[in-house]
Amino acid sequence: MLKKYLGYGLMASLLASSFAACTNASKDEKQEEEVHNPASQTIPEEAKGLIGRWDLTVDKEGKQVPSWLEIKLSGFNTLVGYYVGDSGSSRPVAHIKLENGKFSFTIPPQWEGGEGDFTIQGELSGETLKGSITSNKGNTFSYTGVKAPYLDRSGVAQWGEAIELFNGKDLSGWKTSSEDSQWSVKDGILINVKAGANLITEQKFEDFKLVAEFRYAEGGNSGIYLRGRYEVQIEDSPKDRHPGSLYFGGVYGFLSPNAMVAAGPNEWNRYEITLRGRLVTIVANGKTIINEQEIPGITGGALDSKEGEPGPIYLQGDHTGVEFRKITIIPAK
Repeated sequence: MLKKYLGYGLMASLLASSFAACTNASKDEKQEEEVHNPASQTIPEEAKGLIGRWDLTVDKEGKQVPSWLEIKLSGFNTLVGYYVGDSGSSRPVAHIKLENGKFSFTIPPQWEGGEGDFTIQGELSGETLKGSITSNKGNTFSYTGVKAPYLDRSGVAQWGEAIELFNGKDLSGWKTSSEDSQWSVKDGILINVKAGANLITEQKFEDFKLVAEFRYAEGGNSGIYLRGRYEVQIEDSPKDRHPGSLYFGGVYGFLSPNAMVAAGPNEWNRYEITLRGRLVTIVANGKTIINEQEIPGITGGALDSKEGEPGPIYLQGDHTGVEFRKITIIPAK
């Protein structure tokens, strides 16, 4: 009987020890989880130079076209990111593989259509990225990339004199992106009849306030590019649609408005846009829908990826018709 009690006692002691060990292990695991802080992540040595945003220039059959890439650290050692091609919107990258100093990832097609994925690969050469993009149709293009500038601004902005970009009479001060121009002026209205060339200011600007009054037909789709690189979307978005970065008032693929405030097709809409560095504020039809939000990078359709330089205002004309009756800019001093 004594042996039996001793056996029970020994078993209870072992169970208690095991429970205590499990409890302590759980506490240790919980404590490890709690002390983990994303702000103090330790970046793997081989990924240190790659982390960040990159302005890419792609050699596409002799033509230089812009793209953009962001590489981020997720957790302890997984690289993820976002990619913008020369058309379309920002695309999430679920996993960027890094081996022997070379990275690669795949993304599905977007507006390009077709089957299969795009493959992007590259490596760091000094402070420059170099690599290639292979499309889902088997075409391969080389690219180079430089770190995107922060574009930080300090102090209070000082604004200059207003400039009427559209004079209500003709296309003075503007140029078209191709010979297929559908732009004209009639009764004080700047009209793009149908899909054709984009319209670009001859002047370039850095920081500014921009006022634009426009209208579109049912199913209309256009946009205003800030510095020729960041598209503020003009679209016939249904008023009951949840706001999103691809719809009316969004910075295409990046920033979503906080409300859907489109006046609707065949009605005059008004944007008041302030761009300072990367920070943008958009007031649409009297309501602030984006307030000093950072634009991470260029959007699809950008003229170039030289984010540190001034750029023009450009009106998208290659989607559908659109009309403007006022385009005024107030540059920063």
